[in-house]
Amino acid sequence: MASAATLAYPGVVKAIQIEETLEAVSRLAGEAGRIIMPFFKNDCAHHLKPDLSPVTEADVASHGFLVKALGELNPGLPVVSEESFGVEAPNLPVGDYWLIDPLDGTKEFLKGRPQFTVNIAMMHDRRPILGVVHAPVLGLTYLAADGKGAWRQQGQNPSAAIRTRAADTHRLTVVASKDHSGPRVKRLLSKLPSPGVTNIGSSLKFCLIAEGQTDLYFRDLPTMEWDTAAAQCVVEAAGGLVRDLNGEPLRYGKPGLKNPGFVVLGDPNFPWNDLVPGKENQDAFRAFFADVCGDTGEGARTPSAQ
Repeated sequence: MASAATLAYPGVVKAIQIEETLEAVSRLAGEAGRIIMPFFKNDCAHHLKPDLSPVTEADVASHGFLVKALGELNPGLPVVSEESFGVEAPNLPVGDYWLIDPLDGTKEFLKGRPQFTVNIAMMHDRRPILGVVHAPVLGLTYLAADGKGAWRQQGQNPSAAIRTRAADTHRLTVVASKDHSGPRVKRLLSKLPSPGVTNIGSSLKFCLIAEGQTDLYFRDLPTMEWDTAAAQCVVEAAGGLVRDLNGEPLRYGKPGLKNPGFVVLGDPNFPWNDLVPGKENQDAFRAFFADVCGDTGEGARTPSAQ
């Protein structure tokens, strides 16, 4: 990881020692993972929330630990967690805060798949400025700080810097969800020349792009802000970008904390005009996804209700 440096922001997040804070948050994510592991493949009790998404004893145990530990790490920052709220219009604190998903990929977890994560992000000015994504079974951690870089750590090995890769529209690899790929994803694949496809769960989809293994992730089905914040920080710090379907940066603090459809790209200079000739790159992006979504304009603004 880079040598100690300081992030300076107005508000509560005034001066953060990057290395110290990232390492501390990484340790907390690892400890949350150790709390989760005894529940894995062990008939973990669970129930459905009002939105029909599952919540397990492991989610609740990780949540309790992280809320307390992050509060102690930085008493000035509130902690917003998926398990803090029901599905109805959660209210965000004013100013800076932690945004966490104590167990991202609960369906993966319940199916005995190893691709679930602990996600922790520090939020400022409606965007993530520090992020950690930890996969307990895989012993894998991704960590990043805005403007400073992104790193990948396997087990107890030293962390290594990661970067996204340049895109080649004729050899693209698209990463997709095991459980949440909608019909628009199939339509996207049909419009790309000879795409490769990698299927994986949780926020690890972002992380594969961040480390240059894949190129693009398109999500048209609903997500919440805690699903994406930490991993978005990792992608952006590694050189990629996350955009809504109108080409605008994915921002936070939205009503109900619900994300619109979005695209994660490893290459910020992705040649969209190769796919939609005769248009400028940004216009080509909008035209491409309007076509993928089967509509134009407003139809590209919101995720499918499926």
